[in-house]
Amino acid sequence: MEEITRNCNCNNNNNMNVMPYMNNNSDNNEMDINMDMKCNIREEMLHQIMAYDFAINELALYLDTHNEDEKALCLHNRYCKICKDLKDKYQKVYGPLTIEYPCNKWRWIEEPWPWERGNF
Repeated sequence: MEEITRNCNCNNNNNMNVMPYMNNNSDNNEMDINMDMKCNIREEMLHQIMAYDFAINELALYLDTHNEDEKALCLHNRYCKICKDLKDKYQKVYGPLTIEYPCNKWRWIEEPWPWERGNF
């Protein structure tokens, strides 16, 4: 499959709405609040990743039949870069999203299973 590389005039300033990872430098009274905020940040990052992945797939389907649409191609490329950056940030903090993510330690079993979190 030949990769299409076109120059587009789109603006690649990526203003991601990703909250920075919070550190544990808090006293005991604020610990629970910070833990809740960290969980919310993690969930928000996952929602953003899923939204960008969805948009990337939809744009790819559109581009299959409208391959001359420079604006759509530009948007697809921009979303791919934003999503890659977002996934990199997430995986550095929380561990791998997929089994293909390279890591120095097998981290899959360190997290609680979904049924242990009470999500089911």
